[in-house]
Amino acid sequence: MVQQDPAPRSDWIVEVAGVDKSFAGVHALRGVDFRLRPGEVHALIGENGAGKSTLIKVMTGVYRPDAGRIRFAGEDRAFRNPLEAQAAGISTIYQEVNLVPLMSVARNLCLGREPRRFGLVDVRAMNRLAAEALKRYGVDVDVTRPLGSLGLGAQQMVALARAVQIDARVVVMDEPTSSLEPREVETLFSVIRDLKRQGIAVVYVSHRLDELYAICDRVTVMRDGAVVHTGEMAGLERLRLISLMLGREMSTVRAKGATAFGGEHERREGVPALRATGLTVRHRVHGVDVDIHRGEVVGLGGLLGAGRSETAKAITGALATDGGAVEVEGTELARRSPAAAIKAGVVMLAEDRKTEGILPNLSVRENISLALLPRLARAGVVSQAKQDEVVRFFMERLRIKASGPDQKVSDLSGGNQQKVLLARWLCLDPKVLLLDEPTRGIDVGAKAEVQALIDELAEQGLGVLLISSDLEELIEGSDRIVVLKDGRAVGHLEGDDVSEQAVLDTLATADPADGAEPTGDDAQASEDAGSAVRAEAAVPTEATEATEPTEPTEAVGDEHPQDRSRSAGHAVTKEEPR
Repeated sequence: MVQQDPAPRSDWIVEVAGVDKSFAGVHALRGVDFRLRPGEVHALIGENGAGKSTLIKVMTGVYRPDAGRIRFAGEDRAFRNPLEAQAAGISTIYQEVNLVPLMSVARNLCLGREPRRFGLVDVRAMNRLAAEALKRYGVDVDVTRPLGSLGLGAQQMVALARAVQIDARVVVMDEPTSSLEPREVETLFSVIRDLKRQGIAVVYVSHRLDELYAICDRVTVMRDGAVVHTGEMAGLERLRLISLMLGREMSTVRAKGATAFGGEHERREGVPALRATGLTVRHRVHGVDVDIHRGEVVGLGGLLGAGRSETAKAITGALATDGGAVEVEGTELARRSPAAAIKAGVVMLAEDRKTEGILPNLSVRENISLALLPRLARAGVVSQAKQDEVVRFFMERLRIKASGPDQKVSDLSGGNQQKVLLARWLCLDPKVLLLDEPTRGIDVGAKAEVQALIDELAEQGLGVLLISSDLEELIEGSDRIVVLKDGRAVGHLEGDDVSEQAVLDTLATADPADGAEPTGDDAQASEDAGSAVRAEAAVPTEATEATEPTEPTEAVGDEHPQDRSRSAGHAVTKEEPR
């Protein structure tokens, strides 16, 4: 039975009543009711495909509902586009940064609201206003730089600053911490608390249960396009919350454990499927060695900026190297490039699926078969029958939820988009699969499916490199772990040494790069690194009955090296040019 709030009140800032929405015959929303009070932080959660994003887009004018009504500040509203919703006071921060990467940080922040002088944009005033605004959110960057030159975490903070600056009465945050490190999450939570004090309502979408208990007042759970629960966060047991999302009994959720990994894999001895030695990328990676055998999962551990993503990209040739060698089953890749790596059987699932993965305007079929087309072609003509057979097989195998292979991939949930990308590489029958944050931004159900798939692939003889900022996922999913710090391998763990404590100790006690004792800022940075990773390990897992944490603790992302320091009680992100 759906648990809902009592009778309608007059003080709701947003009221959604009986809303339906369908796409190509598929019901995305079914009779959804949702209410939001001024000054509250309301969690909106559910599995990928549950309807969260569709509900947000209906509320903000991206989609028009097929049925039902929306009231804002006590008045019936039918926003025709996001601009109307924004003008009314509803601002949205999307999971995938929705700004203009080639424009400067300042122009992105002031886009549509540029200060003018004599009818022209006052660039000096715009840059000053942007720098002052970002400083309030702990972001220290050159506002004249192109936004795309910043790391994902800094871009997300720019999007947050822009959203809050438009005099919003409601701020919708869709996975706002997916690219942030722990100190940036603290800054975000400080901003959210400020919004609450100002009476601004926040809709908070996240798959990280620790964050929900730390910052949210109430929660609405969606499943299969319908609301299955609305109530207070306080007192709601974690396992109960997960069972509501998955539609399973609590006893079943408890038996599944924290992750879906099954245990150790059977490593196949002999020549490694992949061996990288002395990988060096200037200022990013320094002499890293990694080897992966068939049938095993090797983890790359470390904090943000440790060089994990850069190491994986250097292996595939996506990042130019200054030194090192890569061998696939004993044969060296003489001229490294993504095309050469794919041909040799090494493929990579990138962290940022929007900019480095999916082609949003193409169909599911086209996205899955993209890399396979040369093998399906004869005399330049692609066999449609073979393409359909491959696509159908992988949609069924990976349980990709879509109306059909012709549906646009951008219409799918984040978890299903991730499965489409996995299908793209698996249909090539690779020897080695490099996974960079494969479960980032997907719900607990989809996460379990991806983790089980990784186990299955290793059992079938695939070599897997796993990069994950979820320490528990890294520990339970990996047979061996290479620990990175400041672009260097500072530890190799295997057997009984593959544990959270061993990873933490390795990171906390690793010597500085030059072999000298850290001093000044370096010492503080080293201390912060140890503290951050210890805090991360102390977080109760989503499948355990722990008391609610008071601080966010997950570190995410790893693509751009960043120097971090504290200033005025806030995290300060300093970006260096690429």
